[in-house]
Amino acid sequence: MASSDPTKRPRPGPWPPAPDSAAVPPSTWAKRTGFRPKFSGETNATDSGQIADLSKPREPNSAVDLEAGQAQARPRARAQPTANGEPVSNSRPQVTWSDKDQPVKKRRDSDGGMPKGSAPGANGNGQAAGTVDPSHPQPRRTARNEEAVAALPQTVDDDGFVARHSHMKYELRDTPGLVPIGLYGIQHYLSMLGSLVLIPLVIVPAMGGSHEDTANVVSTVLFVSGLTTLLHTFFGTRLPLIQGPSFVYLAPALAIINSPEFQKLNGNNFKHIMRELQGAIIIASTFQTLLGYSGLMSLLLRLINPVVVAPTIAAVGLSFYSYGFPLVGTCLEIGVLQILLVVIFSLYLRKISVFSHRIFLIYAVPLGLAITWAVAFLLTEARIYNYNGCDPNIPASNTISEHCRKHVARMKQCRVDTSHALKSAPWFRFPYPLQWGTPIFSWKMALVMCVVSIIASVDSVGSYHASSLLVASRPPTPGVLSRGIGLEGLSSVLAGLWGTGTGSTTLTENLHTIAVTKMGSRRAVEIGACVLILLSLVGKVGGFIASIPQVMVAGLLCFMWAMLTALGLSNMRYSEAGSSRNIIIIGLSLFFSLSVPAYFQQYGISPSANLSAPSYFQPYIVASHGPFRSKYGGVNYVLNTLLSFHMVIAFLVAIILDNTVPGSRQERGVYVWSEPEAARREPAVTKDYGLPLRVGRAFRWVKWVGL
Repeated sequence: MASSDPTKRPRPGPWPPAPDSAAVPPSTWAKRTGFRPKFSGETNATDSGQIADLSKPREPNSAVDLEAGQAQARPRARAQPTANGEPVSNSRPQVTWSDKDQPVKKRRDSDGGMPKGSAPGANGNGQAAGTVDPSHPQPRRTARNEEAVAALPQTVDDDGFVARHSHMKYELRDTPGLVPIGLYGIQHYLSMLGSLVLIPLVIVPAMGGSHEDTANVVSTVLFVSGLTTLLHTFFGTRLPLIQGPSFVYLAPALAIINSPEFQKLNGNNFKHIMRELQGAIIIASTFQTLLGYSGLMSLLLRLINPVVVAPTIAAVGLSFYSYGFPLVGTCLEIGVLQILLVVIFSLYLRKISVFSHRIFLIYAVPLGLAITWAVAFLLTEARIYNYNGCDPNIPASNTISEHCRKHVARMKQCRVDTSHALKSAPWFRFPYPLQWGTPIFSWKMALVMCVVSIIASVDSVGSYHASSLLVASRPPTPGVLSRGIGLEGLSSVLAGLWGTGTGSTTLTENLHTIAVTKMGSRRAVEIGACVLILLSLVGKVGGFIASIPQVMVAGLLCFMWAMLTALGLSNMRYSEAGSSRNIIIIGLSLFFSLSVPAYFQQYGISPSANLSAPSYFQPYIVASHGPFRSKYGGVNYVLNTLLSFHMVIAFLVAIILDNTVPGSRQERGVYVWSEPEAARREPAVTKDYGLPLRVGRAFRWVKWVGL
């Protein structure tokens, strides 16, 4: 045949360099035979797009080594083309390419394709995939910046978000067996221990609650987290995402806790403030439920892009800088040790494997906590923090000796025996709804929480898209996403009824856990949720967690908030991070998210402010002391409180600029969701996101919350 003559083959382009001729077939022969190689780390133009058109064979792609600054083409195994999960019969011979390093693919129900309505040459993340000159059938040649942008969503180093399917041990619908899936499920929750239990350890002492109250709230959080995670994996997006108390709700909770009307309460402040929080969360959650199930979230999706999500979530982590190290400084030898251990485990020892598991990277938080706790226990038993005639359980204001007054705070923060939560906690306790009393509904606090629920929904949008690239065959449809937001609203209603103190939403840290553990099975998350519910019934578990010294909590939070900031900024990998347009928008959003709240928060430090509050709570007591001082007290409360939140300012600046400043889809990195019509015809998508137990058939007429 003429095309098989080596002298008549088209010469490959000068860049990227072509592999050896024995390994890479000629492009014309590849077109004629349907040969489709897969290179190491390649970024399919449609990994997050729609259904593929199998009648059009694709050109081989090249992997981009961002560190070396050059393209590398490495052959990998490629199965025969499939359609709807079945092999495509073809009379033409299929050529395979073997590589012993190629990981085993557990499922390939479908292949990538271009979404409807996207620009020609755009990939699944809305990025340009380059063009091919039809007159020169040589490998596609793209600019360096285009290849870098195309590679970022799917290929980073081995610690980050790896290419979908390529390195996952178990994908979304895989069930490896009861024992391994149970172990993986417990591992998943252990790696996220800090995200689950740290918020109660912050807000309950701020409400004036005792160690026993903290233990009860921790048990309640574990119970509600397990319950809502099961609901989400069955009736939400069905992605392996853990639901729990999000840091998004922490700032408004602290603002409500430090409201001026609560400073004059006598008696049990904890229960009264908790009931106020419950009422605000229930109303805001009802609003979020309507936002999701009414389909309004699908309209809001048009305004939410990576350039909006990145600074909004980053501002959540940055907003607590005044709490972290100032509290660590109350016992430096314990707090700094906690931070250093977590940093060493998660960075310097991250590649060390024990029995094929990177335990230091996966369990950085619980390992660091255990070692620091052991050191603090030894120092306490060695009587390092004992001072003659001083008792850490006596308030500093009641001490007579100036010597003791100076050391009481240090004794409380450094010693591990000042809490009696573990001894007083019962062995069995069942968390039940309305355990703190009937919720109190206040419209001004509820309005603040409603705005925050929108921020939480924005956070979930980025989590849904990123997790689907890791474990699912396609991104969810707008209807599935709306269904997930609606169920998150219902989950927050449950959190309000049970009294966790915060709303329930998808934990952003879950993405890092999935990428590191390579566990994307929803069954593992469900088994772990069942174990979490059982643990919540053991009162001693909540008492043990509640006995963690406050300085160690602050040390862990310094790491968790820093990671949350980085996870938020990592959403920029879906857009052109080097674009001057995006750089300016991100810079303005982050700067004003810190500067504008600082302007409002300076009014909180006034003679009429609550000077008894610790310095790290001063930014949250500006509700009635801000610059808005109209004759309507409720309006003043809402405006002063909302505009003192870093995440609200970042969200407003980013969403206005990103949707008014011109920019291409590639530059903005517009999220691309699966088309409903194409998804209904694709068995893989139906199995990934379809509701179980024939529930989907009963609600098939509700098009805006389904496939």
